[in-house]
This record gives sequence, structure tokens and C-alpha cells, in this order.
Amino acid sequence: MADALEKNKDNNVSLEKKLEDLYKLIDGIETAMLTTRRPDGSLVSRAMSTQRRTAGVDLWFMANWFSEKLDEIATDPNVNVSYYRDRTREWVSVSGKAIISRDRNLIRGLYQPDWKMWLGDNGGAEDGSAEDPRIALILVSAESVTYSKQDRPTPVVLFNLVKGMITGEPPKMADLREVTADELRKAPKLQPDLRA
Repeated sequence: MADALEKNKDNNVSLEKKLEDLYKLIDGIETAMLTTRRPDGSLVSRAMSTQRRTAGVDLWFMANWFSEKLDEIATDPNVNVSYYRDRTREWVSVSGKAIISRDRNLIRGLYQPDWKMWLGDNGGAEDGSAEDPRIALILVSAESVTYSKQDRPTPVVLFNLVKGMITGEPPKMADLREVTADELRKAPKLQPDLRA
């Protein structure tokens, strides 16, 4: 008998379908958790807002140039980004390398007015605008992705849970998929659309 992990694996779908479902999940979850490694070796996760995707599965985040997370990334660029949707219990885990950028054209292209709220307006150049020198971008270049997609009606999910409790057989609850490094290299790259 297969355990719950084996029962929910669903990798017999095309790369295009895996990516399509992955994008829908990421685009539908407002907050991500970015995990970095501190100098003492411990891990720390922070809530971040994913910006518009610009290529493949690569993810962009805005950060304050003076934040500790940028120092941590400079020391160890290996990061994880996770997403979770409570209502459906769907989740995404992206492992990759983080790259810090202060490219002003890219910042202007990705800029959102709500960034000012997170930076504050200190007056002068530090006004929270796209020209604010405190703004840095974090690119997470995905190296592997695992996600769980649930598209079954709630009554079916509940039925499978009860059935599993009665029979002792792990229920089929979701589609657990992996996108490997090889698949990510083959993924079509989206052209940046940085128009406001």
C-alpha cells in the first residue's frame, strides 16, 4: 500500500501543465515566505510580496538595501521561497539562488506605489519613489520546485479524508508535483513586460 506522499504524487503531466498550474498558484497567493541563512547558520523566514514575473519561474522581490536579508544573501545566496493558501491547503516551495540587483531600469519597471509604504518617506532622495536609493531587488533563480495543487470539490476531499480514517488507506488529497532543475532549464522564458 502506498503512503500519502506516494498516493498524491502527480508528475505524469507535461512540463507546460506543471508550469501553468505553478504560475496560477503563485499568482493567486499574495504573500511569500523568503528563507535565508543567518551568519550563525540558523534559518530565518520573512514575509515578502512577489513582484511581476519576468522570466520562467524566476521570482522578484523588493527589499530595503539596508536590510539584514541582503547581508545574509550576500553571504549565502541559497534561499527558499514558500507560498501557502490556507483555504485550499495548496502550497509551493521554490529552492534557488538569490541575486541582488540595484538596476535602476529594472526597479522602475517593477516599481509599485505600495513600496513607499514599506520604505517610508524620509525626504530628499529617500522618498519611497522608484528613484529611492534604498530600493534593491532580489531575484530568486529557481533550481527546483515542489508544489501541491488541490482542485477537487470540498465534499470529495472530506469524503476521501473520512474514507482514509475508516479504511486506513492514505487519501488522494491533492496533486503533488515536482519541477526538476532539468525541466526548469527547458522551461520557456517569458519576455519581460515592464510596462507600467
